[in-house]
Amino acid sequence: MTQDAPALTLPEELILLALDPDRGKPTCNARDLGYGTAGAVLAELEIQGHIREERGRVQVVNPLDPADPILAALLRTLDQPAKGRRRPGIRARRWVGEYDRYVQEKYLDSLVERSVLSRTTHRVLGVLPYQRHFPGVPDRSRGVLDRFAAAEAAGYPDHRDRVLASLASAIGLAGDLTRLGRTGRTVMKVMRRSEWTAVAVRYNVEQNETGNGWSGYSGSGDGD
Repeated sequence: MTQDAPALTLPEELILLALDPDRGKPTCNARDLGYGTAGAVLAELEIQGHIREERGRVQVVNPLDPADPILAALLRTLDQPAKGRRRPGIRARRWVGEYDRYVQEKYLDSLVERSVLSRTTHRVLGVLPYQRHFPGVPDRSRGVLDRFAAAEAAGYPDHRDRVLASLASAIGLAGDLTRLGRTGRTVMKVMRRSEWTAVAVRYNVEQNETGNGWSGYSGSGDGD
């Protein structure tokens, strides 16, 4: 990582942790990475002081735009009028399930535009397109992986590191990332149960596994 490189947001770090640098695709389920990226947006907004969670619902406490333009646009989706809701705020797990693909695509595009990732496009049978993403130069994914390993070795003393590990566990990355075997996986699993963003992500992962996931980005807020 160069000295002048801007700091990465949590959704960007999670994407870099998930990508296989040789195959250019996530080591976890691609839809699960979308859920994780959406959850990481909520976590980043909370850490920056823009939102809070109460009883599973997201409430905006500071509507001023964050520096990151993607975060700024997504914050506005959380600050919509109530539209008949019985309680204030948008349900976290529903927002994660509705914005997963949109958030993932936006951050992948941003990482490619900033040369953090490179992109190749291929076609299945010459018709259906699909994309692969590889580390750019310099390789910032290596720095993220090293930082994650250092945080794990130190027992995750920083809240941001605990959130990132919780989100990684929620989408099934614990086994790929830990250097402590079963103990490391267990620690991440315990942490994810106490982080509301990871709980919302895990709910959607499990719903998707049973075929009951949300329909995706709708551009509208929660209706209950």
